[in-house]
Amino acid sequence: MTPYPAGGAGVRSAAPPVPASRPRDSAATRKALADAGRALFATVGYDATTVRAIADRAGVNQSLLFRYFGSKEGLFSAAVLDKATELLAEVPREALLERTLAAVLDDEHGGRNAETLMAVLRAAGSSRVAEDIRVRLCAAYSTAFASLVDTDDPADAEVRADLLLAWLLGIALNRSVLHAGPLHDPRVVRDHVMRAATTLLGPRRSP
Repeated sequence: MTPYPAGGAGVRSAAPPVPASRPRDSAATRKALADAGRALFATVGYDATTVRAIADRAGVNQSLLFRYFGSKEGLFSAAVLDKATELLAEVPREALLERTLAAVLDDEHGGRNAETLMAVLRAAGSSRVAEDIRVRLCAAYSTAFASLVDTDDPADAEVRADLLLAWLLGIALNRSVLHAGPLHDPRVVRDHVMRAATTLLGPRRSP
């Protein structure tokens, strides 16, 4: 699937810095940086998140990010990609769509899982995330959604899964740009998306 462009993903105001005292050991420092990065990737997107913003939010010097993760991309891989892979393994397949939709519609109150999923969705449409990471992200979610499709045709299942993922990316992008638009209210969106997604994932019927 060609990732949905993320031209407006960075316009959302950055998450406010969270005052923190500097962690006293490497494990705590790594966790503080990972938590800070994940929160910013979820709220403003990968492209708009800077190393300095991550370090400031974590309450540490930015040089420590390079020490423990090598780069912003390395932190993203550890804090988001690895976590997302764990979530895909942990979340029951029948709950995956609902959990992912919750991340898109309620990313500020959906907890750590929603935060990770939202970071994944925003990064999947970023031209600045390394191609191999974007491919892994999209492939992981596409494969997971394809497993929900009620068909014996693998190619058809892949098409439906990619359509669903593209739609979710589009909703996430719209909500990040048009804050006051009709898609801003999750109550307006949730039932429509679930009903349409259920139809999309269901068996294809002859005309």
